Amino acid sequence: MDIYPIILYIIYFQQHYMLLLNLFLRNNGGSGMPRRVLQNSSYLNAKSTTRTITRVEDVSCTSGMCPLCVRECPFLCEISLSAFRGREALYPVPEQFGASTASALKDYGLDWSHFNILSALVGAKGIEADSDVAIFPNVDVRSEVAGIPLKIPIVIGAYGSTEVARVNWEGLAVGAALSGILITIGENVCGMDPEAVITNGKVTYSKELERRVEAFRRFWDGKHGDIAVQTNVEDQRLGVDIYAISKLEVDVIERKWGQGAKAIGGEVRIRDLKKAIMLKKRGYIVYPDPEDPAVQEAYRDGVFTSFERHSRVGMPVERDFLEDIDQLREHGAKRVTLKTGAYRPSAVAYTMKLASEAKIDAVTFDGAGGGTGMSPVPMMDEMGTPTVYLEAQVLKCAEILKRKGRYVPDLIIAGGFINETQIFKAIAMSNFGEGPYVKAVLMGRAPITAVMKSEYFCELAEKGKLPKDFRGRYGDSPDKFFVATPELKRIYGERFKEIPWGAVGLYTYLTHRIKIGLQQLMAGARKWRLDLIDRSDLASLTEKAAKATGIPMMDEIEQDAMERILD
Repeated sequence: MDIYPIILYIIYFQQHYMLLLNLFLRNNGGSGMPRRVLQNSSYLNAKSTTRTITRVEDVSCTSGMCPLCVRECPFLCEISLSAFRGREALYPVPEQFGASTASALKDYGLDWSHFNILSALVGAKGIEADSDVAIFPNVDVRSEVAGIPLKIPIVIGAYGSTEVARVNWEGLAVGAALSGILITIGENVCGMDPEAVITNGKVTYSKELERRVEAFRRFWDGKHGDIAVQTNVEDQRLGVDIYAISKLEVDVIERKWGQGAKAIGGEVRIRDLKKAIMLKKRGYIVYPDPEDPAVQEAYRDGVFTSFERHSRVGMPVERDFLEDIDQLREHGAKRVTLKTGAYRPSAVAYTMKLASEAKIDAVTFDGAGGGTGMSPVPMMDEMGTPTVYLEAQVLKCAEILKRKGRYVPDLIIAGGFINETQIFKAIAMSNFGEGPYVKAVLMGRAPITAVMKSEYFCELAEKGKLPKDFRGRYGDSPDKFFVATPELKRIYGERFKEIPWGAVGLYTYLTHRIKIGLQQLMAGARKWRLDLIDRSDLASLTEKAAKATGIPMMDEIEQDAMERILD
């Protein structure tokens, strides 16, 4: 019997026991250990994203290495994995590419949990102050971004050429259409499509891009949400935007600055030699060189099993960008948006300046750090501006533009959003009294999780292999364990059979969880319309949160009101 895996798991769980205990205490009202522990440098040398561990739990606070590193250690830490696999150790487990997403492990010291939502007692805003009328199902959570009505203030994407997006696209696209939200097709889809037709350097047909657009439109009501196509440097060279507008009648084009795999161009793994060669011939950066005979021999011998395809990083120039946006509109783009990442404050200001001058319809800022493909793990952990800090910087720029009488585009914030509390806080924080700047949040990894898990459990049900506890609680068939099934059957009738179960799962997650949860929070704040929640509905729980955002501390909130009421 091979006991190595058993020993590995025992040591792994022993190693992380105190971390897990601390997280449990923090999430259940306890103080836990000092925050410093969560930022411990042990993460430098052992990460679940790379499937690495250390031999002992009490590692060096400086290096993350075991205090006593021994030759006979059978475990792979970051150092030893790098000794064997080199650049592969930079990325989430290569074998899981296409079946996983990844995120940062680092505690940035400030997140949405550092704020609490203030509930109210008296009155109701946005609805009649009548107990029979002011009930939470009557809360209006609709929004509008870039002129596109949304049933829920959520945008999902952008899902590009990475394999996990391609495999799960039907569930993502149909689920977005059912939910009445915007979904974005990400970068490099045409360039990665083996069946794409490229004539004189321009794409004239892409089966994959067409499939993605049509999947959304099958269940789109034509009113709420829409499908957008994102374009990076490679896409612009191929003319993907013009193809999408002219041939597929796509109305929304999104430009992307840098920020493919975090601050660099998009990266994916290619497990087929012929495809790697094809992509190199199409102009992509492919590593190692698939046309090198020595590389081909090493690949066939199993020294490595996948190639890396990299995109180039965009280099925005003000005049070129403004002209580009004008040309997009001349070609027929009805709405133009911009997606950028968690860059330094001066880059945020530069982005907002150009977006204002070009009158971009909406800008998405994506905080550190996670990804749907193969973003470098060190970059996810250690580079970029965390989401709360980033939104605070963006809002400062928006206020400056407004004060100067200049155009302010709609804002979308991304970066680790998974639930309604975070959405409430992000939108409320952006409302200084005249309506929120942030019209929606963008979710990437969470919708994929909803679709992947839904499809997987349906496969288990079909094989009769559902976990006993799950089967006992929720039933043994998708008709039973998706709570939204009766509703969707009533709405779509016979067409319900055309809806993939992944889409049912995404719809259930967005509409039956997040939407209802958001309605409840807003009713608790006595705000019955989304544009009414504002900064006065939030209180900072830490001095760091207050300093970064200007939201007062809990012990500072409404002190004058207390005096006034009781005087």
